[in-house]
Amino acid sequence: MPCDKREKRTLLRPRAGAPAPAARGAAEPSPVAPKPAAGDAAATASACPALPFAAPAPEPPLTVFHAPARCALGGNRRRTLAALIAAATVLVAVVVAGRILAPAAQATDFSQVNLAPCPAHPFGTDWMGRDMLARTLAGLATSVLVGLAAAVVSSLIALGLAAVAALGGHRADAAVSWLIDLVMGIPHIVLLILVSYALGRGAVGVTVGVAVTHWPSLARVLRAETLQLRAQPYLAHARALGVSRWRIFADHLVPYLLPQYVVGLVLMFPHAILHEASVTFLGFGLPPEQPAIGVILSEAMSYLTAGAWWLAVFPGLALLAVVLLFDRVGAGIRRLLDARTVQE
Repeated sequence: MPCDKREKRTLLRPRAGAPAPAARGAAEPSPVAPKPAAGDAAATASACPALPFAAPAPEPPLTVFHAPARCALGGNRRRTLAALIAAATVLVAVVVAGRILAPAAQATDFSQVNLAPCPAHPFGTDWMGRDMLARTLAGLATSVLVGLAAAVVSSLIALGLAAVAALGGHRADAAVSWLIDLVMGIPHIVLLILVSYALGRGAVGVTVGVAVTHWPSLARVLRAETLQLRAQPYLAHARALGVSRWRIFADHLVPYLLPQYVVGLVLMFPHAILHEASVTFLGFGLPPEQPAIGVILSEAMSYLTAGAWWLAVFPGLALLAVVLLFDRVGAGIRRLLDARTVQE
């Protein structure tokens, strides 16, 4: 039977001076009421709901401070630096191996013509018995060196135009902005072919063509950074004190632009290598007698229908791997130099 709330309240809060009620069925009264059994407690709980004043007050949450967890490998910064060093080491090894194997890439052996990949020739041989591994490494070394020279020249052009835009006033800035928009409006590959063909093709023509067509993106970034820095008060104070423009550029602008310049320079390598291979593949780049990835892929097109798939697959994958390594190096440098991710 459900109990009366008044009796429950009386049991919970007896009046002062009143004797404690004796347990049911006990011989003698006890000052402390006995604990009910488990079944009686469950029945009482189901029959008598808990009263509001009988519920315990919730305890305030505790604030627990933990020590920052340490990464087992030393943090993302060390992992990024290790990946950067590993990628740079592989690229240097590819270039060195390609320069060493350059004579072997030209050696012919007509007794081993069109051999499939085997332990003696991991990349197979071509229609003249030349080892495709040696030709691939030599071609990658040539492409990397051409891309390196073109990227350095192109980045210097971008830095010079950014300096002109920062120090030359509004007219110079407008002229640089117009030139950037003009070059970016022309497709890279078309302008590259025109410049390379006008200079007689070859390594010089390709290098100059890549250099004069890949600077607009980096120049736009550096120009935006210089315009942001030019509005700083300390540069206005330096100009008011009579400091020359070139000294302001060397002391303030160059250290500020150095991280963006280095990242842009490294990220320009993959584009330069791919465009050099594309122009050479189309016949407007390096000569056929020089081992290059574009030449290898162009010559392999005639033998794919005959089943010599290794002539194009392995050089193409090697070129893709080198481009991804350069992209990895650029992303690592940007992560190390970026103030938002340097402490991660």
